[in-house]
Parts: sequence; structure tokens; C-alpha cells
Amino acid sequence: MRAVLCTEFGPPDKLEIKDIPVPKPSKGQVRIKVEACGVNFPDTLIIENKYQYKPDLPFSPGGEVAGIIDELGEGVKDFSIGDSVMAMTLFGGFAEYVVIEAGALLRRPPEMDGVTAAGFTMTYGTSMYALKQRGQLKEGEKLLVLGAGGGVGITAVEIGKLMGAEVIAAASNEEKLEAAKKAGADHSINYGTRNLRDQIKAIVGNNGIDVLYDPVGGDLFEPCVRSMSWGGRALVIGFASGNISDSSNYISTCD
Repeated sequence: MRAVLCTEFGPPDKLEIKDIPVPKPSKGQVRIKVEACGVNFPDTLIIENKYQYKPDLPFSPGGEVAGIIDELGEGVKDFSIGDSVMAMTLFGGFAEYVVIEAGALLRRPPEMDGVTAAGFTMTYGTSMYALKQRGQLKEGEKLLVLGAGGGVGITAVEIGKLMGAEVIAAASNEEKLEAAKKAGADHSINYGTRNLRDQIKAIVGNNGIDVLYDPVGGDLFEPCVRSMSWGGRALVIGFASGNISDSSNYISTCD
């Protein structure tokens, strides 16, 4: 089978396309014939050895896939050959076939095509877990989403709106903000052209933000945390800016 391989750590131009053996599923595993594989920020980190999970070289990147089960390992009873599925794999998805534990699979709705499914689990799963389980977002609360034009940002806007929040979308340009508005944002902030904290205050006044969803990090973190309400919850999703903020100075302002 053909696969995109990381044979040495570095930028994407170091990746190679090679023919490698088709993997065989072991006990409790299934093999998926890949229809599509999502491309996410962690993929750029894992090939540079900067991600928290570090597979041995060589490996194929690609952390979420959609496809059709074409072989079952011993003991797999909940799935059948031919089932349409999607899964988060951490790596291995940029290949014609990938093997994964059966317990990690999600069934695809009949109306969901492979391309849509390949971009669903990581972004929507991250935002749902963050807002529901960790942020405990409640109806009527004010949710500020940084990086609102990106993958997890857009899904946070959509899910936050469905949960009944007043959603404030913040992004670096108007094109990204237009996408966030179409996803349901009530307010928009362009932090590429104007002071972020001033714009937050113009929207929320002295009441502050109830939940911060931050996949950007860096210099944007402090003004947002300083704009939070008493008992507000700051969700640190990632550091797309490249800079990991030191939140220790602000921990007292949020739960």
C-alpha cells in the first residue's frame, strides 16, 4: 500500500510517499480502508517531534480517518466487514489502510460521507468535551472563542450556540469572522486590527466572560483572562501561536 511517511523529524517537505506492507489487525483490532483523512494542527507538531505523543520513526501521520472496515481481528463482534466508520488514530491515517482498536471506532451516520467524517471527530470532539465536560457552559452565559475561524474555533461557536450561550467570536481577520458569523456567533472581534480587551469590554461591560475557549495562546491569553467574570472558566485548548502562556499568574481569576 502507499503511505505518507515521516522518516525523519522536520517540516512537511521532509515527508515521503512510499510503498509499505498492508497491516494486519491483531486481536481486538480492525483494519480500515481509508476513504479520507483529516489534516489538523497536531499533525504538524507530531512530524516535528513536538507533540505529547511521540511515535517511533518511521510512521505515517494523520490523526483522524474515515473509511470502510475490510478486515476484523480476533474477537471483534460489534463491527462487521463493510461498516462505514470514523476514528481518531493519533497517527497512521495518511495511508491506504490503517489498523485501530475496535473500541476506538465510531459508526458513521448513513448520510455522512467520508470527507465530512474525516474532519468531524477531532474538532467537534474537542469542542464538545471542552464546553460540556470541562467548561460546564450554561444557557445564557457569555462564551468567548479565540481563533474562531479555525477548525476547533468554528465547532466551538456552533456547539456553544446550540448550548444556548451568547457567543463572542474573535479572530485575526474579517474573512475568518465571516465564517464564525455564519456558524452562529452573536458578536465578533477582530484582534488583528484593534485592542482585544477594549473590544471585549465593549461587548460584556463590567460583567466579564463566563467561559474562554482558547486554542491560540500566546499574547492573547492574558487580556482574555483579565476580562473574565468571577467564577469564569478558562479552557486552554492549544497554542497555535507557537507560544505557551504561563497561566500561573492568572489562576486565581478562574476556577
